[in-house]
Amino acid sequence: MKKVLNFCNSIVALLALPFLMASCNPTVKGDYSKGSATIYCDEGFKNILDEEISVFEYHYPEASIIPYYVSEVEAIDALIDNKTNAIVVTRELSDEQREYIKSKHRLVAKSHCIAVDAVALITNKANPINQLSLDDIKMILQGEIVNWRQMGWDNTDTIKIVFDNPGSSTLKFMKDKFIGKDGSFPKNAYAQKTNGQVFDIVKNDRDALGIISVSWLADDLTTAKEISIEKRVDNLKNGSDTISTVLTDEVKILRVSKPDELEGFKPYQAYINSGEYPLYRKVYMIHTGSNATLPHAFYSFVTGFIGQKIISQTGIMPYHVHTRLVELQ
Repeated sequence: MKKVLNFCNSIVALLALPFLMASCNPTVKGDYSKGSATIYCDEGFKNILDEEISVFEYHYPEASIIPYYVSEVEAIDALIDNKTNAIVVTRELSDEQREYIKSKHRLVAKSHCIAVDAVALITNKANPINQLSLDDIKMILQGEIVNWRQMGWDNTDTIKIVFDNPGSSTLKFMKDKFIGKDGSFPKNAYAQKTNGQVFDIVKNDRDALGIISVSWLADDLTTAKEISIEKRVDNLKNGSDTISTVLTDEVKILRVSKPDELEGFKPYQAYINSGEYPLYRKVYMIHTGSNATLPHAFYSFVTGFIGQKIISQTGIMPYHVHTRLVELQ
């Protein structure tokens, strides 16, 4: 497959063609844009939700969205137990879960895919390995490959596989894809509490292989947060629809190749969208609030034009968007 462009000398830019949303106007009318509400979110998407909340509350200063960053399992349990009316996770509710919410709490669960996330593999910058195939990843996660020397690096140290937490969507995604329901990770796999801890371990340990949401690796959102909220909102409303996403250089982000393909790809937005980067999954926002409630108002904001544009700054793909690659000199 011909390489579209060299990422060592250029940036992937996302040309956001008109979002297929109901409106480009984020305005929410009525008292339901006031008060407070909670939302439980898979910790892997903390960076995204923090910015969504900041911009939403700027628009509606009488509204307060209180986030809880937990494992995906805890988020879904909170919705089922009616501890919250809104969650952000990577899977739909089952029919049984929806029926339980309806019969127990007399609520209807509504869901919308808000983004397509990538699971990124990261290593210390001293690690000379630049690419893994899906078969390589499978053998590492099943314990058949246990040290870096087996991957071609003159290092006999054990690979330290580092996940965010035992109940995370990232861990579940990798287990389902490479190990199976009845399998288990090898003894050299470790779970932390947050994606931030995974990132810090990889930065400081040359033997670590971190598995993390790509939204933690985008420099664009970090840079954006150094700008005032007023300026950020103005840029979201009036800025160009071409948004560059630069991934961090504090760690090495590995290319991943499909079976029988020599060329691997990094988790840039365009390659997530095209499917050339193979480790991707959908992100859903699910809520049980009626139309005249603050959770529904926030749900409408996140799935609308501005909310989706915020997501495009995080390194993952807004769900309703078309992309093309352009080279920035």
